[in-house]
Amino acid sequence: MKNIRVALVSLGCAKNLVDSEIMLSHLQAEDFILVAKPEDADAIIVNTCGFIDTAKEESIEKILEMASFKQKDCRVLLAAGCLAQRFGVELLAEITELDGIFGINDVYGAAEAIRRGFAGERPVLLQGEYRPPEDASRLLATPSHTAYLKIAEGCNNNCTYCAIPVIRGPYRSRDCQVIVAEAKKLAAGGVKEINLIAQDITLFGLERSGQLELPALLQQLSAIPGLHWIRLLYAYPERISQQIIESVARLDKVCNYLDLPFQHGSDRILRRMGRKTTVKKNMMLLNSLREQIPGITLRSSFIVGFPGEEEADFQALLDFLQEARLERVGFFAYSREVGTPAARFHNQVSDELKEERVARAVSLQSRIMAEKQKLLVGQTVQAMIDGRSAQDKGLLLARSSMQAPEVDGYIRIRDNNAKNGELVRVEITGFEGCDQLGKILIS
Repeated sequence: MKNIRVALVSLGCAKNLVDSEIMLSHLQAEDFILVAKPEDADAIIVNTCGFIDTAKEESIEKILEMASFKQKDCRVLLAAGCLAQRFGVELLAEITELDGIFGINDVYGAAEAIRRGFAGERPVLLQGEYRPPEDASRLLATPSHTAYLKIAEGCNNNCTYCAIPVIRGPYRSRDCQVIVAEAKKLAAGGVKEINLIAQDITLFGLERSGQLELPALLQQLSAIPGLHWIRLLYAYPERISQQIIESVARLDKVCNYLDLPFQHGSDRILRRMGRKTTVKKNMMLLNSLREQIPGITLRSSFIVGFPGEEEADFQALLDFLQEARLERVGFFAYSREVGTPAARFHNQVSDELKEERVARAVSLQSRIMAEKQKLLVGQTVQAMIDGRSAQDKGLLLARSSMQAPEVDGYIRIRDNNAKNGELVRVEITGFEGCDQLGKILIS
């Protein structure tokens, strides 16, 4: 079958995006024609997220939205990814517009699923075994100068609220030399910024060698010509070792940036979550990071409304935020995930109370962030040009090493000359919400 046009919609986290990039490259190698707009496609794949309720709802809504194109050129609509993996044939039975599904271990089965869909079948590909992408090519869906690099799959942390171990299985580290080879290939293709991702990057290597291998990996990645920034995302605070801290402090290419999902500010709730740390330990870690890595940017996420969360627990979370004064924070209302221990806990918090508490936490953190942003005004930073605003082509969107892609906002610059991927010196002149305002300095 030739000349089949395929569009892929990728939802959820950066780890899912990497799977989508492998799918796109695989489909291209199988002589499918890739198109950006679903309305131009003969087949559409929705790579779904199944992490929390809002993500599942978004995935289902997107599938139904894509189903509307079946009234035009689209003949095959497929669901892939976490939601398909988790709910399988149930999803296929409930959404009659779907023509097939395939799971997270079947990203190389996308071509087969499309062909079988065109043959009139409703394929279900959910039995594939995990195949590490050791030699898989990728078709980057990010700007050409930045990429995510997945160093492991699955998770062993077994937090009581999380379904990821059920969906993606146990933690499996990729081979260090293969990761370095992939990074070299990305750098040779023009990538200047690599963002290391896994469900927990701090666990890298332990199940294979008995050693935490992240510091050694960072040393090797830092030696790759062409790379300018290496960023650490999803680093569990329980395993931030002195070696990791020293690597971030010592290696110039490793950004002074860490994403640490603390999840709560109450010891009682942390225990119920299955987290192996305490508020005191987390605060000591923050102080140590700021002392050893001056100017470090710290990002975290918190779950609000966990089962049994009382007002005193929530106040402890607010107190932690006030003391920690983190640069970047994301808040999530607790989502009751089927099959997780927390779903069976008593004293579930009402949706109304969760929303009210999220609003209070966001209000506090917004004030803290505004104070942090104000301190940056007048400073000069190195920034990477990401592209132009879709709403205003005269407005450049850039990021400093203190801003991770997609989640940390931009530096907005009024300029018409800088090119995508270019590194420039920028003076911060102001801020609006999560974004900063700046002007390029001519050297």
